[in-house]
Amino acid sequence: MLEALSSLASTLWAALRPGTVLLGTLAFLFFVDFIKSRRPKNYPPGPPRLPFVGNFFQMDLEKAHLTIQQFVKKYGNVFSLDFGTFPSVLVTGLPLIKEALVHQGQNFSSRPVMPLQEHVINNKGLIMSSGQLWKEQRRFALTTLRNFGLGKKSLEERIQEEATYLIQMIREENGQPFDPHFTINNAVSNIICSITFGERFDYQDDQFQELLRLLDEILNLQTSVCCQHKGDAASSFCEENLIYNTLDLFFAGTETTSTTLRWGLLYMALNPEIQEKVQAEIDRVLGQSQQPSTAARESMPYTNAVIHEVLRMGNIIPLNVPREVAVDTTLAGYHLPKGTMVMTNLTALHKDPAEWATPDTFNPEHFLENGQFKKRESFMPFSIGKRMCLGEQLARSELFIFFSSLLQKFTFRPPENEKLSLKFRVSMTLAPASHRLCAVPRG
Repeated sequence: MLEALSSLASTLWAALRPGTVLLGTLAFLFFVDFIKSRRPKNYPPGPPRLPFVGNFFQMDLEKAHLTIQQFVKKYGNVFSLDFGTFPSVLVTGLPLIKEALVHQGQNFSSRPVMPLQEHVINNKGLIMSSGQLWKEQRRFALTTLRNFGLGKKSLEERIQEEATYLIQMIREENGQPFDPHFTINNAVSNIICSITFGERFDYQDDQFQELLRLLDEILNLQTSVCCQHKGDAASSFCEENLIYNTLDLFFAGTETTSTTLRWGLLYMALNPEIQEKVQAEIDRVLGQSQQPSTAARESMPYTNAVIHEVLRMGNIIPLNVPREVAVDTTLAGYHLPKGTMVMTNLTALHKDPAEWATPDTFNPEHFLENGQFKKRESFMPFSIGKRMCLGEQLARSELFIFFSSLLQKFTFRPPENEKLSLKFRVSMTLAPASHRLCAVPRG
């Protein structure tokens, strides 16, 4: 009997042409893709997708956040877009972003996990974890950061001390052109080092430089590292999670603030009249001897407004960190099934002509009213809701102290015969393209 069946199978296989097998396989794969990609009733509209690749070829990956704005005009403030086989929805406009991230925050509190990411980080750490694990680790991280000085005078003094080292390092350039990238990375990263390791590292330390270089490379590759697992697998408190948490603190606590500072110095070099106004305020409030502190921020509304405008225009996380719908949810009348990836359109929010007088121009007046600093509801570079940036307070302190300290001591200018631009580099953040500045000492 087995011999007969084997003979029949061999005969059928011999009768099939390779082309027939290939066509049959393709037809089966297309059928599976069609079944997987069928949209439920009342799903958000969006551009037509191709099998397997979705809308991948309709995106300009070098400026995806700008390409997406064309889809907003065509399909509205809630539309669907597939990245490969992963369904996603983009949400635009302050009311809908608040509805998703605040009013229905529990439904949008998960993070999407791609196959490679799942293999590499296995839902660990602070940034990309979800559910109970994320809640436990966020609570632990906040408690630990507070214990290590977050929100206390001691941490502010560390930032002020590091600003002194940064000024000293830049002063050694003697006003000549230099690339500020890794110099600023060094300073910002040292704050995280002082919190997590209890010490800072010298800017000439080869091992520290290699660490920063590898972090930058990882960000560009948009991958992470894989560690050995140790500890109780049933608990989120294990050595592996501690390693990923520390890595997340370095990513979030170094790259974002460093990138914002680099945008800040670039905008100052491109807008000398604004730089002069900042320096005039610094001279009036602090002079040349008093070190900037967060206590002085209320007396320096123009400088504070400039930093906020850098955050708005720098737009370093243009579509926010993605979320995943934890349960079947309705948003703006559309049905979003569990597992749908959701992105919030911070680019459109921060460039909305209905909210900003000159949305495409660097203008600190957006954050001023009668000479006083003015908060804006449509400004959310740190996101909102349950998963807003846990390092916002630290980042704001670093930005104010570092930025004010640098402009207190230097005037930033383009190098002679070199033209600066606002070109950006796409990695996990939108960072300025490689450029050089001259830091001319003041006084």
